[in-house]
Amino acid sequence: MSIDHVRPLVIIPARFSEDASALRYEAEVAAAKLLEAVWDAGGEPLVVHPTALREPEVDTLRRRFWMADAVLLPGGGDLSPRWYGQQPHPTLYNVDETQDAFDLAMARWAIADQIPLLAICRGNQVVNVALGGTLVQDMTEQIGRTHRQYVHDIELDDDSPLREVVTDDRITISCSHHQCIANLGDKLVAAAHASDGTIEAVTLAEHDAWYMGVQWHLEDFADADPIQHGIFRAFVAAAT
Repeated sequence: MSIDHVRPLVIIPARFSEDASALRYEAEVAAAKLLEAVWDAGGEPLVVHPTALREPEVDTLRRRFWMADAVLLPGGGDLSPRWYGQQPHPTLYNVDETQDAFDLAMARWAIADQIPLLAICRGNQVVNVALGGTLVQDMTEQIGRTHRQYVHDIELDDDSPLREVVTDDRITISCSHHQCIANLGDKLVAAAHASDGTIEAVTLAEHDAWYMGVQWHLEDFADADPIQHGIFRAFVAAAT
């Protein structure tokens, strides 16, 4: 195969699942829509096993994933609030601290090594916590907002990097989250908001590599919406 046809390798941590069709044990999975979106954008998705890490975390991942061209942190269950110094809310679900520790380390490694990084839903929250930010643990109960199974428009901020692939001031997105960013982590900057004020996209200041964090599931519409597909294309292009 010509080197011109080698796809950039996109590392994606698997998500733990209690079961999956035709498997006899607990599973590690990735959403087919997400993998298809990366593939359709020209990337080679590689789903990897989240393992318990030993210090130093970044060095461990740097050695393990030396071949990575990009990193994608996908959606999933809730992070343990102990990572940002809070007690757990009773509505938290699917918390797994091995998964948390692995994802947090992946975020820190990708940022430290200037690896193109796309963070989606939980992944967006992971990056925020990795950089010292906090989360609203239950949007409905704590701030009176509901973004579960919610299709709505968002407003792009004036200097949002999303404007590189979006021609309008507003885009339609598909959300399924009950948590959101509270306090932004170090050097994270809001790039888009919902009408209720929820931060829906963030970028990273003083960072030379490509980075985008989105609170919505852009893979939901990526096969039909050129805007969502365009974000995946920009991500994969940054990895070439």
